[in-house]
Amino acid sequence: QVQLVESGGGLVQPGGSLRLSCLASGSIAGINVMGWHRQVPGKQRELVAAVQKDGSTQYAAALKDRFTISGINAGNTVYLQMTNLNEQDTAVYYCSAGTSKWDYWGQGTQVSVSS
Repeated sequence: QVQLVESGGGLVQPGGSLRLSCLASGSIAGINVMGWHRQVPGKQRELVAAVQKDGSTQYAAALKDRFTISGINAGNTVYLQMTNLNEQDTAVYYCSAGTSKWDYWGQGTQVSVSS
């Protein structure tokens, strides 16, 4: 089993930045991909960004200019740097990990963008 714990969420004004962190523990040796998803009430959970063990990354097309994912090769922590946030970024952000698919999920951290 793998446990994922997110941190770094909170309230930020439009145009601000936040960095989310996800610490993985447990049987992490087999993890090949880690990522971030987000969900707002009434909508499907969507992929924000993912990073493979070889360092390759994937982003939601609408977010790639403002969000940066890093980590996994540096150890058992993955980060999501978010810049120029707007109200549409308000959501619960979930850390996820797996071998070839999303096998494990964190509890989520709330990100709220409001003036």
